[in-house]
Amino acid sequence: MIQFKRISYKNFLSTGNVPIEVDLRKSQLTLVIGANGSGKSTLLDALCFALFNRPFRIIKKDQMVNTINNGGCEVELEFNVGPKEYKVIRGVKPNIFEIHCDGQLMSQDASAIDYQKYLESNIMRCNYRSFCQVVLLGSSSYMPFMKMRASFRREVVEEILDIRAFSRMDTILSGQQRDLQNKITETRHQCELIETKYQTEAKYLDTLLHKDIDVQTHKNRVLEKNTKDRLEYENKVSLLNKEIDSAKECVKDRDIVDDKSKKLTKIEAKIEQNLERHKTSLKFFEENDVCPTCTQPLSTEFKHQKCDEEKNKINTLQDGMEKLLKELVSMGEKTKEYDAVADKIYNLNVDLSKVNTSLEGLKNQSDNIEEDLKVFQNKDEDIANIRKQLDEMKDQLRHCKIELDKIVEEKMYQDVLRQVLNDKGAKAQIIKKYIPIMNQLINKYLQAMEFYVSFHLDEEFNETVKSRYRDTFNYNNFSEGEKMRIDLALLFTWRDIAKLKNSTNTNLLILDEIFDSSLDLAGTDDFFKIIQKLSNENVFIISHKGDILFDKFTNIIKYKKDQNFTVLDRI
Repeated sequence: MIQFKRISYKNFLSTGNVPIEVDLRKSQLTLVIGANGSGKSTLLDALCFALFNRPFRIIKKDQMVNTINNGGCEVELEFNVGPKEYKVIRGVKPNIFEIHCDGQLMSQDASAIDYQKYLESNIMRCNYRSFCQVVLLGSSSYMPFMKMRASFRREVVEEILDIRAFSRMDTILSGQQRDLQNKITETRHQCELIETKYQTEAKYLDTLLHKDIDVQTHKNRVLEKNTKDRLEYENKVSLLNKEIDSAKECVKDRDIVDDKSKKLTKIEAKIEQNLERHKTSLKFFEENDVCPTCTQPLSTEFKHQKCDEEKNKINTLQDGMEKLLKELVSMGEKTKEYDAVADKIYNLNVDLSKVNTSLEGLKNQSDNIEEDLKVFQNKDEDIANIRKQLDEMKDQLRHCKIELDKIVEEKMYQDVLRQVLNDKGAKAQIIKKYIPIMNQLINKYLQAMEFYVSFHLDEEFNETVKSRYRDTFNYNNFSEGEKMRIDLALLFTWRDIAKLKNSTNTNLLILDEIFDSSLDLAGTDDFFKIIQKLSNENVFIISHKGDILFDKFTNIIKYKKDQNFTVLDRI
């Protein structure tokens, strides 16, 4: 059982440098009051932050540091687990995370994540979600059990029933199972490789035993024929290479011709442009008597002079164009010749490639025949070596199959274990055993709060609610006040189950503003009837209804703001 003793926090949210310290075991019933924003709910945030590195409400880590002092945020929490005394210190700016056991700082060699896992798994033996279901019930970030997804409901119940170890074991076995499956695949593949190699060698041995002199003679004849064919192909290669070299010599000036053609084409374009310009000028002087720009008349003598000049230029350009066209035709014919030679070179290269392929084929065939002939020369020695190798492979295959059988058998045992450990195995049987007890406790607490319905959880934690008239409902059909009664009934049920299992069993219960909205006066009275029956419990109730609740508490804590800092004002 976890016995929470004391919590202290400073520079946490609205708390200043002066620490706020709360004795968590002082009284069975403690009322926490204060105005809105005075820091009442900070107690829940500090408790969750110390244990799980996250506040109860949705607040970012850097926002937990007091914005005025901007540093020195620190929370200390003391509690007992059995005979051992623990103190957890956690802070921001600077970051601190320490776990002390019986006054000694526990080793911090592990990473912060592993350190946190050790706190949850080995010391507290619960996670954030199950802790909130058993210890905290708030109006802000609290997630009621009935609003959780099915997987989260199962996780909470498994934590409370202390059977999460099955899930962790199942996770470990899952990794081992994958490794074994990989080993099975590898070993089976190794066996197949040995078998394949054995069959190949055995076939080769059979071939050796049945080969005779006629085969050798035939192979020698094939080898002689291949030698003659190779000589013919090599001569063809030589002739083709000479033809290719000769053809390449014919087209060695192609780049010069192509470059000259491009230049002549550009000159042709310029001549055509100049011809067009001079023809336009000639037409102007032939058809106009007045300058269109200055409106001055053009004399007949001037016009004749200009026309003669333009005609001379046109004649000169046309003569040049004629010569240029002849040169371009000549270049085109050369280009066609080069193209024909290029086609010839391409075809020669194709023929050369075919001959080389045939040569390569003959070479490979001859090499294989020579290898076979070498085998004949060392036939007796090879047969003895192969038989020895076959015996060794038989032995390897036998050991490999024995190893495979062992791994398969181990995998079979792990498959059975996983069936026991999965959600439908041992955990299901344990949950099945506790479901009637859970339903009995839930309905007992609902009746104690005068909510007369039949509430039933199945093994998948889906609810069925029936009224006295046997109408069937679910959680979402009820009003907020009725939902709150169900949430409280579940909270008390989980605490009772935790005590039975001694899992998430604790003295602390904190309820944040549950009376301020959902519960009516009758529900409040019924709730206190249940609380008063609890033993060894330290219940903290945060509420705005202090004026109507004072007489029900043995201890009252009041939070207030003093110069923008939260302080305690005990009554």
